[in-house]
Amino acid sequence: MKKLKVDKVLLIVTIVLVIFGLLMVYSASNVVALYKYNDSFYFIKRQLIFAGIGIVLMILIINIDINKIYKYSALIFLIALVCLILVLIPGIGMVRGGARSWIGVGSVSFQPSEAMKIGIVLLLARYFSKYDKDLLKFKNFFFVLCIIGSVFGLIMLQPDFGTGLVLVLGSFLLLFMTGAPFKYFMMLIVIGIVGVVGLVISAPYRMERIFSFLDPWSDPLGSGFQAIQSLYALAPSGLFGLGFNKSIQKHFFLPEPQNDFIFAIVAEELGLLGAIFLLSLFFVLIYRMIKIGQSVTNLFMKYLSFGIGLTFFVQVFINIGVVIGLLPVTGITLPIISYGGTSLMMSLIMIGLVLNVSRYRGE
Repeated sequence: MKKLKVDKVLLIVTIVLVIFGLLMVYSASNVVALYKYNDSFYFIKRQLIFAGIGIVLMILIINIDINKIYKYSALIFLIALVCLILVLIPGIGMVRGGARSWIGVGSVSFQPSEAMKIGIVLLLARYFSKYDKDLLKFKNFFFVLCIIGSVFGLIMLQPDFGTGLVLVLGSFLLLFMTGAPFKYFMMLIVIGIVGVVGLVISAPYRMERIFSFLDPWSDPLGSGFQAIQSLYALAPSGLFGLGFNKSIQKHFFLPEPQNDFIFAIVAEELGLLGAIFLLSLFFVLIYRMIKIGQSVTNLFMKYLSFGIGLTFFVQVFINIGVVIGLLPVTGITLPIISYGGTSLMMSLIMIGLVLNVSRYRGE
C-alpha cells in the first residue's frame, strides 16, 4: 500500500488542543497547587511531561506499519484486560477518590481503564473487519456484547462508571455503524435501561447524583455542590469572559477545577467565544477522524478510525453535558484538556493511530 502524508488538519488541531489544554491546566490549577504543594506550577510541570511523552508516542505510532498494529491488536487488548484485573488486587491497585483505578508507586501511576479505550477499539476493529457480514447473525452480535459487557463489568468493580460509560457507548455506536440489524439494538436499549437503573439503585451515591442533577439546590453543600459551582462559573462569563487566569471559581469554590470541570474554567475566563473555539476544535478533530475512516477501504482501518472518533465524541459530549448541567455528574475528563497523565497520553496515542490510518487514504 502506498503511504501518503498524514492528515495535516488533524495534526494541527491536535497540537492546538494540546497547547490550549496546557494553558488551561496552569490557569485552573495554580491556586490549588500553591496551596497544596507550595508550587503554583506543580500540575502544569507534570502535565508538560505527560504531553511530551504523549507526543513522542503519537509520532512513533504514526510510523508503525498498520499491518503490525492489526496483527497485535488482540494482544494489546489482552494486556489492557490483565491490567484491569490487576488493578482490583489490593496492594497492586491504588485507591483514589474511593475508586481502585490506578496501578503505580507513590505519585507515579497509570490508569488501566484509559488504556482499555484503545484496547477495545483495536479488538472490535479487528473483529468487525474479519466478520463484517457475520454480525447479521445474533450469535456473533451476542459475542461482541459479551466482550463489551465483561470489560464494563471489570471497570465497574473499581468502580469507575464514567469511563465505563464512555467505553460502552463508543463501542455500541461503532457496532451500530457495522449495519447489524436494528432489532438487536432495540433489545440492547431495553437491557441497557434496566442495567443503568439497577446500577443507580444499587449505589446510594449514584442516586444522590441523580437527585442533585434534578435539583442541585436541594443539597447545595453536598451532592449538588459541584454542579452549582460549575454554573456559577458559567453565569458571569459573558462573551469574552473574565480574562485568562482570572477565574473566581478556581479559588477553592469549584473542587479540582483542573480535572473534570475544566470546561467551566474555560468558559469563565475566556467567555462564550473561548468555549465555542474549544468546541470547534473538538468538532474538527472528530470530523476529521470520521472523514479519514470514510476515505479508506480497508475495513480494519475504517473501523479503527470510526471507533476512536466515536469514543472522543462520547467523552466530550458527556463531559460538557455534565459541566453545563444537561447530564448528572459522572466523573469524566475532557480529552486532552483536563489534567491527567494517562488520559492525555492515551488520547494522543489514539490520535496517532488515526493519523497512521490517514496515510492510506484512497487505498
